[in-house]
Amino acid sequence: MWGNSLKIKSVIEFLEAVDDLSTQGEVIDLPEGVLETYGFEYYGVIRQPGPSDDPLSLVLTGRWPEGWPVRYMRKRYVLIDPNIRYLGHAQKGFKWSDSIPAFRNDPHRRRMQRMMIDAYKYGLESGYMFPVHGRRGLLGVLALGGKPVDLSRFEMIQFDALAKAAFWRLLELTDPLVSEELTSAVDVQLTRREMESLSFLADGMTSNEIAAVLDLSNHTVDWYMNAVQVKLKAKNRHHAVAIAFRLGLIS
Repeated sequence: MWGNSLKIKSVIEFLEAVDDLSTQGEVIDLPEGVLETYGFEYYGVIRQPGPSDDPLSLVLTGRWPEGWPVRYMRKRYVLIDPNIRYLGHAQKGFKWSDSIPAFRNDPHRRRMQRMMIDAYKYGLESGYMFPVHGRRGLLGVLALGGKPVDLSRFEMIQFDALAKAAFWRLLELTDPLVSEELTSAVDVQLTRREMESLSFLADGMTSNEIAAVLDLSNHTVDWYMNAVQVKLKAKNRHHAVAIAFRLGLIS
């Protein structure tokens, strides 16, 4: 019990101090001490990669088994990693072992299992993922791994908070422009008709169906949707819907 109190205290001390840390090294040193206290050997604070991003270029800080990052990329595990894929559904931290059952009927399930066995051989026997969300959806993750560590429900809540605090402070120090962009206020002014068209589009309706519901011509609906795409800086209508969800314009 006393040991758990010391561990919990280390997390609290980090959360209290993180905003006052002025260098990347200070932010890294403090959570490393917390993780070592809990027995985690490996970790990473990583920004969520886009379709064309190299995941390794988005690591804000981390320590992994020698050779594992190279093998991970060479085997293209990022495409089928069950923990990475499960992040898209998770709203809070989860254990690695919780992700595989979610893909019971996935055609890549066997490759997922082989990846986990491969990771085990490198010393990544067990671990946790703590997602970091923002108004644009999933922004990053705190990944922890090594020997099995059991976290209580209360400790899981604390690590969720630690993940967010470490992610935002590291991003602010390493790439302030990106940090400012992700935290800036949403300033998209859509008209009532544009919002209606966008909401119906998000429900899967076609331009013809939206036009019928709003008693407008197809041309007028297309004009509204083109305006929405311009305002959201979207590549197409599907992209506009995705951006609108991330910004909280529709739900």
